[in-house]
Order: sequence, then structure tokens, then C-alpha cells
Amino acid sequence: MPERYEPATFEPKWRQKWKEVDLFRTREDASRPKFYGLDFFPYPSGAGLSVGHCKNYVPTDVICRMKYMQGYNVLHPMGFDAFGLPAENEAIKRKRHPWPMIQEYGETYHRQMDLIGISYDWSRSFFSSEPSYYRWTQWLFKKLYEKDLAFRANAEVNWCPKDKTALANEEVVGGLCERCGTPVEKRAIPQWFFRITSYAQRLLDDLDDLNWPEGIKAMQRNWIGRSEGVEFEMRISGPGLGNGDHRVDLDSDSHAPNLTFRVFTTRIDTIFGMTFCVLAPEHPVVKTLLKHAPSDSAQAMEAYRAQAAALSDISRQAEGREKTGVFTGYHAINPATGKPVPIYLADYVLMGYGTGAIMAVPGGDQRDFDFATRYGIEIIPVGAPAIDRVEEVEALKAQGKAFESKDGVLINSGEYTGKSVSEAQQQLGEWIEALGIGERKVNYKLRDWLISRQRYWGCPIPVTYDKDGHQDPVPDDLLPVMLPDVENYEPTEDGRSPLAAIPDFVNTTGPDGTLARRETDTMGGFACSSWYFLRFCDPHNEESAWDKARADYWMPVDCYVGGAEHAVMHLLYARFWTKVFYDLGLVSVKEPFARLENQGQVLAMTPYRKPREGETLDVGDEGILISFAEAKEIPEEDLLWRWARMSKSKGNVVTPEEAVDQYGADALRVYELFVAPFDAEVQWSNEGMQGATRFLSRVFKLVSDNQARWKPGWKHSIESVSDPDALKIRRCTHQLILKVTQDVEKFAFNTAISSMMIFLNSVTDLLKSTDGSGELDIALSEALETVVLVLSPFAPFSADEIWTEMLGRTGFTYQSEWPQGDPELAKEDSVTIAVQVNGKLRGTFETSAGSTQSDLEASAKELGGVQAQLDGKTIRKVIVIPDKLVNIVAN
Repeated sequence: MPERYEPATFEPKWRQKWKEVDLFRTREDASRPKFYGLDFFPYPSGAGLSVGHCKNYVPTDVICRMKYMQGYNVLHPMGFDAFGLPAENEAIKRKRHPWPMIQEYGETYHRQMDLIGISYDWSRSFFSSEPSYYRWTQWLFKKLYEKDLAFRANAEVNWCPKDKTALANEEVVGGLCERCGTPVEKRAIPQWFFRITSYAQRLLDDLDDLNWPEGIKAMQRNWIGRSEGVEFEMRISGPGLGNGDHRVDLDSDSHAPNLTFRVFTTRIDTIFGMTFCVLAPEHPVVKTLLKHAPSDSAQAMEAYRAQAAALSDISRQAEGREKTGVFTGYHAINPATGKPVPIYLADYVLMGYGTGAIMAVPGGDQRDFDFATRYGIEIIPVGAPAIDRVEEVEALKAQGKAFESKDGVLINSGEYTGKSVSEAQQQLGEWIEALGIGERKVNYKLRDWLISRQRYWGCPIPVTYDKDGHQDPVPDDLLPVMLPDVENYEPTEDGRSPLAAIPDFVNTTGPDGTLARRETDTMGGFACSSWYFLRFCDPHNEESAWDKARADYWMPVDCYVGGAEHAVMHLLYARFWTKVFYDLGLVSVKEPFARLENQGQVLAMTPYRKPREGETLDVGDEGILISFAEAKEIPEEDLLWRWARMSKSKGNVVTPEEAVDQYGADALRVYELFVAPFDAEVQWSNEGMQGATRFLSRVFKLVSDNQARWKPGWKHSIESVSDPDALKIRRCTHQLILKVTQDVEKFAFNTAISSMMIFLNSVTDLLKSTDGSGELDIALSEALETVVLVLSPFAPFSADEIWTEMLGRTGFTYQSEWPQGDPELAKEDSVTIAVQVNGKLRGTFETSAGSTQSDLEASAKELGGVQAQLDGKTIRKVIVIPDKLVNIVAN
């Protein structure tokens, strides 16, 4: 029998056996509880998996395996997010059609996932590009359309000139296309949107009940961007718009035309300090101003609008970017003071957020202060810490700073001077409403979700247009609208979808039988991934997207695992669609993912070289990325070795095949689980893999060394064991069960494996210190079986090998019952108590486990080192942590 971990001798065998019996097919037994464990929907790339991906898939596998052994029905599926830009761009690069290429890539992923022992139910797998799947994506699109949640509108969108398609705001990072890094342009074209803004408040409210990382919830809250304030109307005065009368007279006909705009503010309490206004360059009222403005003002505005149009929204609002603007030559009336304030165009104000116009209060907002200082605009402080501390605000002003705090009182604010911010906000909101020029309201930063893509490889939008341009959804019995199989599918130079050039696709008949043309845009890939978790509940249903009863059983996903980079895209979109489905009665849950876990990245040592003369670096880069082959040719003094995320582009990928060939699948699994906490970064190390191999070998050796003492029927007599040494082994065993079970639930896999290592040490030491007895062998047998079973989710190949070949058990550990830990048996007889005085360790003592607080306190005070520290002092407080610590606070 093997005494060490030799994966090549047994891992292929178990891989084949699991496949032959279809071991991981989903069990649906109504008498059992359910557990739905799911990994993020992956796009299968040509590079295949790296060991970095394993840090996502292996931990999910561990909790799913444990849950099955605990008696749960477990749904643990895998499929492929196959539509979208990544697949199409890869196909264009390789001069292939996307569909067969994606199938090949998916097969590679399948093989690699099997290689490392992931317990997926492949019978439920699908590609989002299969007609049997996207038929239902189209049907769900229609459901949103029927609720007026899918609509087409002319819109200025983010346009990637390289990918030749529109992008959602979430797909633009720092003014660049998230996929290819190309600077994004603005382009006005008809687009399809999902009205996610209708669900903004619900998306916010329901975050509170989710077991998600607080960072992800904060990102979604910030992206949705709820703000409470007042929206009101301001009248414009200036050349061609009247006689220049700036008095507040909302009924006056002296302004021709009566031109106004609306602003939204969260700080109506600062209105008396408004000394200028800002319009977004795209604001509709600007066109009217251009018609009436003197030529020099009009030319300045036109030039500034052209400059702003070349920038993305992200670039315009970039942190630290200097604010620019241009005076329009017009003024607006401050309704609180009756005074005219200049109107500027500035690109930091966006038409897509709020009203596209702001009231600017340089005395109460630092951004406005900086703008006013640059353009010589009056600055009026309107807030102070207290009415008698105005000089502090003037001192701030002299230092170039605004008083932005909401804690304090109003100053320079007429009859509201001296009032608190909250009191003034309430009263000024009421005053605006009474004046009839505005109302209190809630705004959101969230924009509607742009779904149109002018690309071939995506789900066709199921809409036709008649000769008058009227929209008609394609009837259900004609779904799916099939994506035509074509040879040439590259994006067009004019920005139209390649489908627009295929007459057989475009020309069709409408619901009334008359000639019609199809919509030629396709849906972005996020539409497909916004409901795939529901299809996994019922993947072969040909009559509906899913059977509600089956979705009600499995949903929500109990544990969803993937990267934090999808916080404001996929995760937000999937929540939105699920809420729509709930409102339609299609599901009974309001949220798709009850628990979310984000894994850390795996880093690899990567070569860079120092920049040469004339070369520039991107922000944050320390050197020029080079290949490993180039690194061999460069002088050592020019080399920079840095830890970087594993990726094909960096050439630093270690594949699962390489790791398994050298060390074994179980060693790879154990290493990824043990080397760092689940959400922390991992620096890939061959030494760490060797450590995982040594740990597994120790498990084999413990069982091999004690096979002669193994009692298969130990359960029949285990409860009668009373030998002290046997009870010590039982204590180790039950501590192990409780710790591993708890840690797997918490995704603390590294400490779970650490507890196994401690167990091996403890049991080995106990066996060395005793001659043995019949009862000891019974306790040892429990220990051997237990360590194999708790190891099973972590190292399933090794566990099954030991289970059958060394312990003589039949079947698979996956189908065995998870051991139950007994807290009473796990209790220590004695514990070491640390004693602190004012937080510093002053001694320790041994005592019986479970001692009372008063006993622990009394024993602590008897220690000589403690008494010396307490001499002449008064004890103020005693903090006791049972079985661990006594801290005496004295002075």
C-alpha cells in the first residue's frame, strides 16, 4: 500500500470512475434540503484555464462537496457565456467563425475542470449562443418590452472605434474601452435600452439583506447614486431674450422667448451663495442661446462644445482633472436673492445626470470654489460652524477653501441666517414649492442600461419594423430569431451591424403579414448572463425558459463565487432582471444571489525591463513588459521582476495541466486552498506546491502506518470508549470535524487545512506516547475514517483512494455521510489562560476548561507578576474571555 501521495498512480483512475457512474448528476429528492452553488458564467478563451482560475472553481467545489455529504440536494452546474465581443474579436483575430471556435474552447475548459476534479453536473451545461438558450433570452426581452422596460431611443452613446460598437457606461474605464483599451468617442445613434432606472430604489433597498461583501454593496450603492434634494426652475436673461430685467417675476412676459432651465441640488440651504450656474455643453437650451448670442459668445460656445464632445463622460469627471468652462454671455436669476448670476458651459456637468445643469455655490463647494477663483466669480460664504464663528470661514476662504460641512448654521442667507442646515433645507424646500418653481425630489446617478451592439456575434433582438418604422415584437411561435450562419461578419466601417448587409435576414414579414425589416443590432452579452442561473434549474425545458416550481425550489443561488470586477455590471443587471421576473410572477425570489464571495487573484513572477531613453510608461507601470525569452537576453541590471496577475498577455500563465503533471490535481487544490485566505492575492510558488504534496503524503502515511489497527466496525463500540488516551484521540477527531465544518462554511479553507495539519501532528504524537489498547484502536479507527472524509472535499482523488484501497470501504467518499462533531467530546480538559494588565501580558496559568468568570478572575489576581503590576492601583474593570484571557484594567 502507498505510504505517500503518488497522484499518477490513482488520480486518472478516479477521474474515470466518477465519469462512468455520472457521480455528480444533480439529485432532486424532495425530502432533502437544497444547496445551489454557482461560479460566475465564464467566457471560454483560447488560452484555456490557468491555475489562477482554479482559485475560483476549487473553493466552490469544496463547499458543494461538503453540502452533498451533509445530505443536501446540490446543484453545481457549469456552462459558457459564449456571445459577445470577446468571442467575436478572438474569432476575427484567428480568422474563424465564432461558433465552432467557442465549442472547441468550451471543450478545453470542460477537460481542464475535470482534470482538477470539479464536481460539475455537466448534463445541465449549455452555451449562451445555442438557439435553444437564446430563444428564451429573446422571450425574456419581449417580457421587458411588454412592461415598457425595453425601449429604443436616439441617444449619444459611448462608441469604441476599434470594436465598432456602442458600449454601456459600465464598459468604459477611464475613458477607454474596457475590452480593448481604445479611447471611447461619443456618437448619436438609435439604440436599445433596458429601463433599469425604474428599479433604482429597489436595487438599493434590497442590498441591505444580502450576505455580500460590504465593498461590493458600497460599489453598487455609489453607482446607483441616490440623492435627495430640490429641483427648481431658473429664468435666463440676456441678449435677444428680453430687456435685461433681472427681478424675480415669474409671470412677466418681458422675456422673449421665456427661456428657462432646471437645476437639481442636494444643498438647497446654500442657495443664497449661488453666484453662477453651469450648463452641460449638450444641454438643449444651449442651442437656443447660440441662436441669440452675439457672434463672439456663440463662437466660444461652439468651440467649447466641440472640445467636450471629444471626451468621454468618465474623462470629463476624472478625479483631479482641472475644471474648464466658457461664459455664455447670459445670466440666470437666483430666486433667493433676485440677482443675476452668470451662466457658464462646463464639461464636468453631464447631460445624462440630473438635469444637466447646476447651481454653483463656491462658498459651500470646493469644486465650485476652484472654478470661481479661476474665472473671477464672486464667492459668498453661506455656512459656518456657529453664528459667532464666521471669522473661521473667512480664514478658510483666504486659504482657498470652501466651508462644505453640513454641521453648522447658515450665514449671509437673509431670514434663514442662524438656522441649522437641516432646518433650512426643510423650510427652503417648502418655499420653492410654494413659489411654484420647483419641488423636492430624489435623483439617481444610475442610467438606463444600453443593450444594443452593432456586432454580429450576439443574441438577435426580436423586433421588426413596418414601412412606417413602427416596432413589432416577433411572435413567440417564431422564436428564436436565428443568427444567420455567414462567412463574413466583421464590423462595418459605417457603424451599422453586419446583419444589416444580409438581405435574407433583414427582409421579413410583420405580424400582419406585410413586408417588414428586422432589427439588426444584437444584444450585449450581459443580457445572456442576466438569467443563466435560472436556466440551470431546468436546462432542457423546451416549453418555457424554466418551470416555476423547479426555479422556486432551487432559487436563490445559495453561494455565488467570482471576481469583484463585475460589481456594477453583471451583478447589478442580474439583480434587475430577477426583480422584473418577480414582478411578472415568473419567480418567487426578489434577489438571485443570497451570498456572494469574491476570490483573490493569483500572481506570477513576471519579467519587465527598465525603460529606455524616449520610452514612456503608463501610469502605475514600473517597466516595459517583456517575454521570458527576452529576459534571458537582457543584462541583469536592466531586468525588473515583479508579481503580476496571471494572464495570457503577460506570458506568465501556469496551466492546470502543467501543475497536475508535476504535482498532481489534489496538490494543486490543496495549495490554492491553503496558501492564503480565499479573498487574498496568492503569489504562485513551486515550493508551496511541494508543501501541499508533503501534507497529502502525511495523510497517506498515517493511514498506512496504522492499517493493522484499523477496525472497520468501530462505530458499534465507539460510545463505550473510556480509556484516557483514546478519549484524547477522540477529542482531536471531534475538534477537527467542528473546525473544518465551520471553516468551510466561512470560506476559511486555509485554516481548515491548517486544522488537519494540527490533527496529524496531535494524533501522531499521541500514538508515540502510548502502548495502545483495544479502545485506543477503536478511537484511532474513528480518527482515520474521519480525516479521510473531511479531506474529501479538498483532495477528493486521495480521499477515494485511501477510502477504498487502504480502508477497504466501498463506493465514493462523495456519497458518504459527513461526520458529526460532538462539542462535548471536543472540549479540552484544561486550558492555558493569558493574563494581561492594561493590555500587556503579565503571566499565564493552567485551569480546567469551562471555569467560571469569577474563578478565572480570582486565579489571575493571584499571579505574582500581576500583583506587582496592581500594587498601589485601583482596578477599574476586568475583562474575561472564557477559556482564553483575563485582562485587568487598573490605574
